[in-house]
Amino acid sequence: MATPPDPTPRLQPEDKQVFVKVAGLLTWLTGLLVLVVAVTAYLLVFPPRPAAPLAATAAAPTAGAGSAPKQSANFFAPARFLLDSVKHNPEGELIRYGHELIAHTPQYLGPQVKDPLLRLAGSNLACQNCHLQAGQKAFSAPYVGIWGIYPTYKGRENAISTLEDRINGCMTRSLNGRPLPLDGKEMKALVTYMKWLGRQVPVGEKVKGQSFVKVTFPNRAADLGQGKVLYAQQCASCHGAGGQGQRASSDAQYQYPPLWGPDSYNDGAGMHRLQTAARFIKANMPFGATAEHTILSDADAYDIAAYINSMPRPRMAHLEKDYPDLSKKPVDCPYPPYADQFTQHQHQFGPYAAMSQGKKGAE
Repeated sequence: MATPPDPTPRLQPEDKQVFVKVAGLLTWLTGLLVLVVAVTAYLLVFPPRPAAPLAATAAAPTAGAGSAPKQSANFFAPARFLLDSVKHNPEGELIRYGHELIAHTPQYLGPQVKDPLLRLAGSNLACQNCHLQAGQKAFSAPYVGIWGIYPTYKGRENAISTLEDRINGCMTRSLNGRPLPLDGKEMKALVTYMKWLGRQVPVGEKVKGQSFVKVTFPNRAADLGQGKVLYAQQCASCHGAGGQGQRASSDAQYQYPPLWGPDSYNDGAGMHRLQTAARFIKANMPFGATAEHTILSDADAYDIAAYINSMPRPRMAHLEKDYPDLSKKPVDCPYPPYADQFTQHQHQFGPYAAMSQGKKGAE
């Protein structure tokens, strides 16, 4: 009996090769699909963190010990200013001496020091009477970061000023004295201390707390009568009813500085500007106030500052030479000449709204 023919078609050799290739391709595609699904599921469950912008990364400062603080770091944290952490080397000794000069200025530079060559301050004020906590307190004219923004343009001189120029401006105006020698130990110590305070601040960057708080000034002249009442209520217990301050003891420097009179800042000092004084007072006075927890209203700070600056104080010679470009003169600069037609009284006590239109203040 003959065997019937097999009905199943037989693959030819060339057909087998095509089948093998197709099967391999399907296997490869299936594996790829499984990989894509797995990666997608992983990213949904564990999304990647966004990368930091390149500019921000490049600007991050070096913070010693190989770590870099974030831009939002608190550059005024007290832990940054521990003098015990300063090395005992020549630079460290200058840092410590600079701190002493700021905190106890009359003992080193005051009118009564033993060395006549160091009697450069014309009053018994200490630098930290304005630059609170030896220049470490935010919103109180601090020194933190100041080293990195100098040299810079200053309208008062209409020129590029160095940090040494700025220090001597305080010596001749706020301390009513004479300039420090630029090459002297005292100047080097002050600059070194200020550099140490801002060692973690990006060079050239102004950080939060480095300037004064913003104040909305009333669109009226300051009320000196109200300022006098407020001064008696809020200030006299520390600074005295007559504004002459209080010493810690009979022969020590001031615990609370005089705000007017012969031992106070002169009429060329920055604090003699009403807006500057009001911003300082708002964030720091009375004792215990901070920028975050203020006590006085904007209007109260405005009136108190005006009352304080209406009182007699030492006079500085040649103030008419300040601001050679009068267009750079701040609207609250209390002494002439001026580039506008407003009176000296209005420049000293406001209102400032009309004067301030399109004009930026300058130091």
